[in-house]
Amino acid sequence: MSTPRKNKFFATLDTFVTVFGSAAAVSAAVEAGRAPKAKHLSALGIEPTAFRSIGR
Repeated sequence: MSTPRKNKFFATLDTFVTVFGSAAAVSAAVEAGRAPKAKHLSALGIEPTAFRSIGR
């Protein structure tokens, strides 16, 4: 009985860590004046082509 609950907990934790890590990576790239990686933008639900067109 505890296995499905444990798996759901770890899946949720993994999602949280992925989103938080992507947010940190995108923030650091923007502050450094670099373009963030597309995989980090996608993890945050941001279309990479749309992000690159900001400010043009």
